[in-house]
Amino acid sequence: MAVNVLVADDSAVMRAMMIRTLRLSGIALGEIHEAADGGDGLRILGSRSVQLVLIDVNMPVMDGLEMLKQARRRTRRKMAVVVVSSDGSERRAAAVRRRGAQFLAKPFAPEDLREAIIRSLGAAHVGS
Repeated sequence: MAVNVLVADDSAVMRAMMIRTLRLSGIALGEIHEAADGGDGLRILGSRSVQLVLIDVNMPVMDGLEMLKQARRRTRRKMAVVVVSSDGSERRAAAVRRRGAQFLAKPFAPEDLREAIIRSLGAAHVGS
């Protein structure tokens, strides 16, 4: 089954890098949506079927943790979530994990993002 994805990051360069990593990951992908801030991300989640969300923490309008909190409250759908942040502290990582998401500190290697995505989705979504 193809996985629809939302990549929410205020940096166009970071969104492009994450999307490139997704395309090279071996994961069966469906639609890929992009959001430059948490408000746009939340609107996309409200109008599209998305199974995987990659969220930056520090974004304008609404930060990634607030976006995740509201998304979890508004939707009953199961979504795999990977949160990325330049704040790699254990406090930040623990806050993300309490919200049921994988955490990845920036900067990260594409392989690390791939591994976090697979942990979040489960190995069943990865092709051979």
